[in-house]
Amino acid sequence: MNIKDAIKNKSMAMALFIVIILFIVLTGGKLLYPQNLSNLLLQNGYVIIMSCGMLLCILTGGNIDLSVGAIVCLIGAIVARMLNAGINAVLVIVICVGLSALIGAWNGFWISKIHIPSFVCTLAGMFLIRGLARAILESKTIAITNTSFLDTFTSYINIPVLDDGDIKWSALIFGIIISIVITVISIVKWTKDDKTRAAKQIVAYECIQILIIDALIILYSFAVARYKGLSVMALWIIAVCIIYAFITNKTTFGRHCYAVGGNAKAAMLSGINVGKVYFMSYLSMGLLAGLSGLIMAARIGAVNGDTGNTFEMDAIGACFIGGASAYGGRGTIKGVVIGAFLLGVINQGMSILGLDSNWQLVVKGIVLLLAVTFDVVSHHRVGRET
Repeated sequence: MNIKDAIKNKSMAMALFIVIILFIVLTGGKLLYPQNLSNLLLQNGYVIIMSCGMLLCILTGGNIDLSVGAIVCLIGAIVARMLNAGINAVLVIVICVGLSALIGAWNGFWISKIHIPSFVCTLAGMFLIRGLARAILESKTIAITNTSFLDTFTSYINIPVLDDGDIKWSALIFGIIISIVITVISIVKWTKDDKTRAAKQIVAYECIQILIIDALIILYSFAVARYKGLSVMALWIIAVCIIYAFITNKTTFGRHCYAVGGNAKAAMLSGINVGKVYFMSYLSMGLLAGLSGLIMAARIGAVNGDTGNTFEMDAIGACFIGGASAYGGRGTIKGVVIGAFLLGVINQGMSILGLDSNWQLVVKGIVLLLAVTFDVVSHHRVGRET
């Protein structure tokens, strides 16, 4: 890979940087207010989490899960009913996580064993699950007031002495630690790479990239420290991203997902259990949709029949905008996070500007179309051929 290819692979990161600068200018710097920066992560946490699961489905051949928004609604409805019935918050969380995994397994069974197309199967699931959720809610909006449940997902880290003042120093320290870890991992990777001239040029390019990333993380952490500090929800998001980055990069299952998406028949002939890969991908997707349902219920503090509407589109959009191939076999968790933040910055920037919600949908649609077009054109793909 040469410098030109390296830059092309980072095109969405560059696009994110340009969009951030654009909205900083358009909003007169309001985008950089500590509260807005904090909300940027929290308001898009569900997108990031669900996109990690959606990526696995897309990797297996461009498959998607249209039922995730409905799962968010169903889990939220069950949480609200059980908590208001006086059931222990920890038990409610365990039950809901288990139930969401079962729903994912249900989708995985029909897709992997009965060979129903994922679009049709999850579309049916979307209607079925949404209907069940609305039946449980009885077409009402139900508030959630259980403090233990809310604190599990929406509280802020507060370390005595460090966080007693106006600036929550623990958030800044956490950001610095993350920056150091990213730098160390990158250095270890570079020492293992070959020492050709081209490789050295790419390392020089990536050094600049890492320095920019580290600076942005520290600046973001300082901004958050000036607001309320580090949110527990941010820890959930980071944990999910780390786990799924490890799954896709370092595990046999992750490699199998890429192989199945690249060529399912060749993967099957090489001994990969393709059906199992499909099943586990949708099981994972259901699990993360359920976690998003718990987070969303806690953040909003109430659930109604429309909770989770279009969430599946946000998750799918984040994957494609972040560089996942619409044909499967290519995509990364890092790209998914970039895609989710790109959507988040656009949403928040347009909201600050007071742009009509209808036009916000138009802009999001254009961004998604351009991202997929760039993927197809830049990789010279027609259908599944390269």
